Amino acid sequence: MSVRGFEIVSKYEGEGLNLPKRSTMQAAGYDFEAAVDMVIPAKGLQESAKPVLVPTGIKAYMQEGEYLQLVSRSSGPIKKKLIMPNGVGVVDGDYYNNEKNEGEIFLQFLNFGDEDVAIKKGERIGQGIFLPFLLADQDADDIKVVRAGGFGSTGEA
Repeated sequence: MSVRGFEIVSKYEGEGLNLPKRSTMQAAGYDFEAAVDMVIPAKGLQESAKPVLVPTGIKAYMQEGEYLQLVSRSSGPIKKKLIMPNGVGVVDGDYYNNEKNEGEIFLQFLNFGDEDVAIKKGERIGQGIFLPFLLADQDADDIKVVRAGGFGSTGEA
């Protein structure tokens, strides 16, 4: 029985993507790679700037009571001048195989540097860490909403 892990989204099958993996025995994070070549425009901290979504071509499955936390690679801000504008991304368990985008994971970036940054397919761009979560007493399991959408769809009517 599968407990938690990663799969390639069907539209990227056969395109040579790698499943996320840890780099060392003690690493908590699984390194995610870009699924395509992209450019992150410079000066992303301006008011009119919008985050750039970088596709990974990967989806994650996990147990009830778990989520996948997406975080920046520690070298991103120093070497590439890239930050995640949301600080931390949260991939809920019911995002997996949703009908809109099959649960494909994207990482958001802003480039606060003076030059555009090219991201190459296969380049490590972020990390994912599987974590447990707790429920508040008030939750009482009365939530009956089933996710139908993809990225950013929670709470949409």
